[in-house]
Amino acid sequence: MILKEFQKRALEQVRGFVEHLAEQRGKAQEIRKQFPDTEIDWAEQAWKKSSTHPYMPRRNGLGEPLPAFCLKIPTGGGKTLLATKVIDLVNTHYCRRQTGLVLWIVPTTQIYNQTLKALKDRDHPYRQQLDLASAGCTLVLEKTDRFSPRDIHECLCVLMLMLPSANRATKEQLRMFRDSGGFERFFPGEDDIDGHKQLLERIPNLDAFEQQGGMWGRHAKTSLGNTLRLLQPLIILDEGHKAYSPNAKKTLEGFNPCMIVELSATPPKSANVLVDIKGVELNAEEMIKLDLNIRNLASASWQDTLLAAIEHRKLLEEQARLHEANTGIYIRPICVIQVERTGREQRKPGLIHAEDAREYLLRHPEIRPEQIAIKTSQRDELKEVDELGGLMARDCPIRFIITKQALQEGWDCSFAYVLAILANPGSKTALTQLVGRILRQPNAHKTGVPYLDESYVFCFQRRGAELLDEVRKGFGLEGLQGLEGRITADAEGAMQPRESVVMKQREKFRKAARDLVLPAFMIQDGGEWRLVHYEADILSRVPWDEIDIAPLAGLSLGESGRGDEGWRTGLGSDPLMEHPANSQSPMSADEAPAIDYLFAASHLLDAMPNPWRGREVAKRAFEALLKQHSPKRVSDNYTFILESMRRQLESERDRLCREVFSGLLESGAMRFLVVAKDMDFNQLPAKIGTAAGKQANREDGGQYLLNLFEQTNEDELNGLENKVATYLDQQERLFFWYRNRARKDYYVQGWKRGRIYADFIFTLRADETGTEDEYHQVFVVETKGIHLKQSADTGYKRSVFDICSKHAAKKDWAEFVPAMRGRVMRFEIVDEDEWQHRLNAMLAA
Repeated sequence: MILKEFQKRALEQVRGFVEHLAEQRGKAQEIRKQFPDTEIDWAEQAWKKSSTHPYMPRRNGLGEPLPAFCLKIPTGGGKTLLATKVIDLVNTHYCRRQTGLVLWIVPTTQIYNQTLKALKDRDHPYRQQLDLASAGCTLVLEKTDRFSPRDIHECLCVLMLMLPSANRATKEQLRMFRDSGGFERFFPGEDDIDGHKQLLERIPNLDAFEQQGGMWGRHAKTSLGNTLRLLQPLIILDEGHKAYSPNAKKTLEGFNPCMIVELSATPPKSANVLVDIKGVELNAEEMIKLDLNIRNLASASWQDTLLAAIEHRKLLEEQARLHEANTGIYIRPICVIQVERTGREQRKPGLIHAEDAREYLLRHPEIRPEQIAIKTSQRDELKEVDELGGLMARDCPIRFIITKQALQEGWDCSFAYVLAILANPGSKTALTQLVGRILRQPNAHKTGVPYLDESYVFCFQRRGAELLDEVRKGFGLEGLQGLEGRITADAEGAMQPRESVVMKQREKFRKAARDLVLPAFMIQDGGEWRLVHYEADILSRVPWDEIDIAPLAGLSLGESGRGDEGWRTGLGSDPLMEHPANSQSPMSADEAPAIDYLFAASHLLDAMPNPWRGREVAKRAFEALLKQHSPKRVSDNYTFILESMRRQLESERDRLCREVFSGLLESGAMRFLVVAKDMDFNQLPAKIGTAAGKQANREDGGQYLLNLFEQTNEDELNGLENKVATYLDQQERLFFWYRNRARKDYYVQGWKRGRIYADFIFTLRADETGTEDEYHQVFVVETKGIHLKQSADTGYKRSVFDICSKHAAKKDWAEFVPAMRGRVMRFEIVDEDEWQHRLNAMLAA
């Protein structure tokens, strides 16, 4: 599955933090060897190196620093996929293993069943990522399943658990905290008094049979809860904001986790938010269906509202069939219907019951019984559908889902387009709680069909202001703040997707903008100049034989890369090892499973696209390590070695790509110049189609006067960009500025795969007295937040822009476009902490 840009950025932030954690933990251990009483919160020290936000320190049940951070990701942002990637990052860079225990905790049955099904499906991207992280050895467990020390040592074990099951409020009544069979091999034998004593001294928060004064002493319970404390799992906490009660925090910390990773769209203020994804980023990546169109019927009849929803869903299906005929992409629009009652004994006059809605649907001549499903806490007609392939399957007939509250959280079906609220108009929670269920975009990619790229709500007799407040609150609960401008509310009439508003260039800038042609890296092909393409022109020329993997031979391999510190503490000594009767002889230092070089190559495909070359490189690297380390140690550190290899290959690939890029420039086979032939990306658009929205204004409240276009919407500018646009708009030398659109407008192709889309293009007159229809300088500017200033991506873009400015200073860059001769071009990266100083320098040039 190809990651979105914001997902890549999120994982880079996590990678940086866990690397700092490993570094700071190592330093703290060295200090404590010399000064045993020294208390160092190495987790907080690592946080300070990774984030500018305040850190709320936490401790596990042993009193040790507990790294805990949150990924703030709006609904539809792919948080479960990111969680599987984070498991790999934590195991590789922090735990130095590819096995062990992950405790995956969810708050509701709906999320539990959905996540469990995905993780058990070997064809699902989530499971495939776990298999990649574990070299194909993944066990997905439930709390009733039993597992052994060997399972933990040889496999990546993911234990699914419901948050209420972990709550210690009634711990004596909960099975997972009772002494039970199946986990005895993690504990000393019943007659091993010294073993139990040593274990309880080492891990004092284990539940025990209290016989302090008896002849047998205290014995640790062989419960699942105690086993978790021994193994110190990595905790993935879905909907993490639900686990901030004192009791929930105490319970989770009492599992002695090595780390807690929270996933939430709305974390509390006390959460350590490491990654903060904005709703506008999801919208820009086409992951959500916006606009959200609301039709508020004046009729008091719920039947009229349901009929309007039925007819609109029918219209959407017609559009979907046309789309499938043109593209082969299957979409079956679903209408979610919320009623007031669902129980058998709750059907009373004046209340809208699920059976009332079903009967009304069946009166429609085009709706068949198998197209309707009721989903409640007691009655789940979607269960059979899930067992036969799910709602997304082509042969699934479901078009209508009737519910009350069962779909409020965690339910995920991107085919859900229409929400019909039949609840009492006085209810202020119905719309708020369900709006997020219809926002996911099928395939996380816009179809290009306006009807299929938006979502729709039908309700009746709601007050206009209260209606919008409900939806805005719903957006807030889904982490989609900042997109409120993409909500439209209408009363009667046919619901249409919001028309795209056509923005035109201001008349006074039109002639100059028409003649503005921006330069690009061009390569000579058959006597003509064409755009440079990364794969065809850069990557294909890389001399792979020159890749330097020598640094890999110097990797420092731990003694037991398959177990983190908690595993070694809990299971590394004889009293805690598997019972001899059930164990096999441990592998000697000279024994280890054979290394699968082709599997290693598949893990390296992003860095080394040719799997056969990847196999050769992997073989060379592992053979070099085997000359210095035992086969077992190399095998135990397999994941760490693979990740180190991938990073080295990426670094080498980028180094060689840069050499290819520079060589093409030096030889003249590639040039940075303007060519106007049959290209639109390097010229400013004459008009822009955009959804109607709230107009962005300057920070002083005034309208933008020097914007190339008549209007820019609020959701097209973040806070820093609005500051920059305001500043530019107030400068006397400025001719016009333009907000360059990512993936649509001008870009620069460097020596890495991704294209560089700048944020602004602006022009300056020679001086304040210049005429209205001329400009002398053109600036292409990319803005960067303070948290990205030192990132590798920013450094790369800065290097590319420096080369662009250097070559744009040459006299022949505009030889093919006379209108650009004599113009001055500059490319700049502007950081948040010095943006005004940098712009002042540009304007003074």
